[in-house]
Amino acid sequence: MGKDVLETQTIFKPLRVSQFDMMREIPLKEVSVGDRIKVEEDGKEYTGILMPTHRFSADDIMVLKLDNGYNIGLRVRSDKEVKVLESKGEIGEEEVDLPPIKDHHPMISILATGGTIASYVDYHTGAVHPAQTAEEMIYSNPELAERCSPSVKVLFSKLSEDIEPQDWIEIADAVIKEFEAGAEGVVVAHGTDTMGYTSAALSFLLEDLPGPVVLVGSQRSSDRPSSDSNLNLLSAVEVAKADVSGVFVVMHDDLDDGWCAIHKGTKVRKMHTSRRDAFLTINGDPVGWVDPITEDIEIEGKAPDPDKKPRMKGGINPNVSLIYAHPGMDEDILKREKDGIVMMGTGLGHLPSPVISSVDDHVKDGKIVVITTQCIHGTVNCNIYSSGRKLLDAGAISCEDMLPETALVKLMWALTLEEDTASVMQKNIRGEISERRVR
Repeated sequence: MGKDVLETQTIFKPLRVSQFDMMREIPLKEVSVGDRIKVEEDGKEYTGILMPTHRFSADDIMVLKLDNGYNIGLRVRSDKEVKVLESKGEIGEEEVDLPPIKDHHPMISILATGGTIASYVDYHTGAVHPAQTAEEMIYSNPELAERCSPSVKVLFSKLSEDIEPQDWIEIADAVIKEFEAGAEGVVVAHGTDTMGYTSAALSFLLEDLPGPVVLVGSQRSSDRPSSDSNLNLLSAVEVAKADVSGVFVVMHDDLDDGWCAIHKGTKVRKMHTSRRDAFLTINGDPVGWVDPITEDIEIEGKAPDPDKKPRMKGGINPNVSLIYAHPGMDEDILKREKDGIVMMGTGLGHLPSPVISSVDDHVKDGKIVVITTQCIHGTVNCNIYSSGRKLLDAGAISCEDMLPETALVKLMWALTLEEDTASVMQKNIRGEISERRVR
């Protein structure tokens, strides 16, 4: 992008004509976007700033920013009593000069896939929708231009629960193209719910990376005062500028706006539904930390090999299942037509006895069965109890302390290689199996 300045973009738009028409039904002569108003309905009062609408706004909803910083949507009805407390005048269509891009900053590519980190709120349903344009991403995080020369592309706009295995291939291909175009690092903005699956997939698919690939998300959307979106993204950019090769996940390390943790892409799991420090490295420590304010960074990692070019190794076979072992488990559960199955066993990696014979049948059929554990910490060890030894005799493969979701993705990937799948699953390739384990 060099010295070019991003064009002025229209970020907000005025209330639609239909909304103005409905506002006229309210017993008030003048109500403008930007006014501080009080709305009374059904004995309740709401005080705040009347906000402009966006593409996800419903025609019959007014958006009010409350004094506590949160936004709410109120249905426009003639029975509402509205008072203007302070007039700010019509905001209407706001022309925003996006920050200039400086050519002496490192070029960092930001690939947006959706998720809360760049999102708007649908006040009709309360749902969060991913950003649709590159400009929305830069506008919501103007500090990006102070840290790097950002090249922003929207690959697709999906909430992470809608990410599919073929999307991993598209992201991996886009990462390679960005490095080939001169990016020093690549940030992948992603929803948090399945970010661990995507980080594992990219870890296995991408080889000989000339810089970091950093996945980042947000637990709380940018309309909330407690949002972690901006600091997480700035932290990810700092990691993307580091002289390391590999795939990482960067998220808040604690509840405060302090350090963000840098996790290896194959060892990270979302451990809480809503906390900002939801992501943890399992069976180990983060590979580093970054302060998004001071730009201080500590990171352990292998330096890239300048003589190698980034490439994609293998593909993804989605015909694999992840099954949670449980009491009363049906022994026929393995009879589905799958090329591979990852079992989340109990404790050290155990399955109910009736299921072990099904494992034997499945393996004899030429299929792969691998064993992980439901326990958060520790490793699979099928050599201690007789049920575990029977599993090994049946041909099941121990995944040691590999996370179940990582094992699922790795098996999808391993099935596409020309190498022996069982050998690949037992080999530590991207740090997915800890070198030191507590037995």
